[in-house]
Amino acid sequence: MMKEGISSSVLENVYKAEERLKNVVVKTPLAVNNNLSAIYEANIRFKREDLQRVRSYKIRGAYNKMATMAEDELSKGVVCASAGNHAQGVAFACHAMKVKGTIFMPLPTPGQKLEQVKMFGGEYIDVILFGDTFDAAKDAALRFSKDNHSAFIHPFDDPAIIEGQATTALEILEQAEGIVDYLFVPIGGGGLAAGICTVFQHLSPQTKIIGVEPSAAASMKKALEKGKPVLLEKISRFVDGAAVQQVGDITFDRCKNILYDMATVEEGLVCETILSLYNKDAIVVEPAGALSVAALEKYREEIKDKNVVCIISGSNNDITRMEEIKEKALLYAGLKHYFLVRFPQRPGALKTFVMDVLGPDDDITYFEYTQKNSKEKGIAVVGIALKQNKDFTPLIDKMKQHDFFVNYLNNDPSLMNLLI
Repeated sequence: MMKEGISSSVLENVYKAEERLKNVVVKTPLAVNNNLSAIYEANIRFKREDLQRVRSYKIRGAYNKMATMAEDELSKGVVCASAGNHAQGVAFACHAMKVKGTIFMPLPTPGQKLEQVKMFGGEYIDVILFGDTFDAAKDAALRFSKDNHSAFIHPFDDPAIIEGQATTALEILEQAEGIVDYLFVPIGGGGLAAGICTVFQHLSPQTKIIGVEPSAAASMKKALEKGKPVLLEKISRFVDGAAVQQVGDITFDRCKNILYDMATVEEGLVCETILSLYNKDAIVVEPAGALSVAALEKYREEIKDKNVVCIISGSNNDITRMEEIKEKALLYAGLKHYFLVRFPQRPGALKTFVMDVLGPDDDITYFEYTQKNSKEKGIAVVGIALKQNKDFTPLIDKMKQHDFFVNYLNNDPSLMNLLI
């Protein structure tokens, strides 16, 4: 029985979008992942939107939107706001259609995404960095749009954008050649999820669609709980492709009755997933691109023996972020710990710490200490990497036994932000 939600006329618009995009987008692979299929005893396939021309699915919606606009609208230029991937899609479309574009991006946007936007847009776009979040950049873009009478290309809350993203779903169903039991889709503002729901409601209503958000920016989950889009007062920007304070009205309306479940994923697990995909499968993904895979563990029992698709939404990751990603992954796994350590100001104190406190596989990765002549004992900040998380308790016990322990820092977010 079909769930109440989206009219069949909307599906017709998706087919029209597919026709517009046939010579623009890449029909990305739906590839079996043997490693995860063995781990979860399921048939797990990746929809590789990271292999798209702008390395994310966002080209679909951006190009489709601009291709449906009138010439007189386009002649006044277009404006958009984006943390990176939507901006690349708009930049690509501007260059292809020879339309002037102004793109607002948050100040913390990774440098790699900024350079890609400039490369795809070339002489047809101007980039303006503004604000700390996508929402701040969006407000500035809307003001610019009004002042200059330029059309605003919304990153997710627009029917033409959603219909462009929905072409991903048509490809999945064509390539799957059978039932898709579970489909994991990352959610930021909800444009991709709304497009997926549009198609699957009509063509594969038995598929269980699971939306996945970062736990520190769970705007769709909150909207579903409250029954309407809600502005989150504070979000983390780490998963920048999905760091949206409020999902769209249209995207929420199209998702609310179709999504089977919403999953939230910790940043550390996202980082573990990024490293695992790189090390085991040679797949490079950005944080938002890892969300769908990171959620699999929560559904281990449900997906056993099922056909599962994970949408890999993008690969625009800045190489300079890898150290932070590795650090967050180790912290999440319980393999990296920071302490305040009390050292007697006498020769041999550090040797005692190394020989009598550290285990044979423990490694000091961070050490900051300033000797003070007026003090008998000095305080140091020490970072220690473990081979196994079970070594943590013995380490703490020995630090206390030898009177080195002062405080454990991992549980103090304000101090940890200074260290990583």
